[in-house]
Amino acid sequence: MRRLMLLRHAKTEIDAPSGRDRDRRLDDRGHKDAGELGGWIGRHPPFPDRVMVSPAMRAKQTWELAWEAMKDRVPPPPVEFLPELYGADPAQLLQSIRNACVTDPTQLMLVGHNPGLHELALALTGSGEAAARDALAGNLPTSGLAVFEFDGNDWNDVAFRRGRLVGFVSPKLLKQISGD
Repeated sequence: MRRLMLLRHAKTEIDAPSGRDRDRRLDDRGHKDAGELGGWIGRHPPFPDRVMVSPAMRAKQTWELAWEAMKDRVPPPPVEFLPELYGADPAQLLQSIRNACVTDPTQLMLVGHNPGLHELALALTGSGEAAARDALAGNLPTSGLAVFEFDGNDWNDVAFRRGRLVGFVSPKLLKQISGD
């Protein structure tokens, strides 16, 4: 069995000082949300044993803050910053996932961007928890995490409509759970 975690970057500033989209940084809410989500991941195994991150500043910061919140409970996974994740469509993201067969992680996390991540999540969903499917249907919000399981032991077998959505978490849902 393979587990795939799709994490959208946290909330960002509207414009980067450089004017380049890739340089946009997390805003205060993004810093808070990324840390909270990382804490949630650290309390809910299994943990990623490989992480692939977009090279955009906001994706890097999201991973760094999430990792900081979970590192005392989670073995450190290898992390790779992949240019092809920035601006990728679902087919390109699926190819990056299939390329993970080289290192063969059991639990893989991608940290990236909409619309590609949300479209990929919708395309991968073949079954799963009804509440998670309903929550994911409208959007993969900033700091949103969609967790899929796939039968089989090869990332090359991951395909559209073959994923089982086993979890969906967002800052809004975490606040509802905690009663804030």
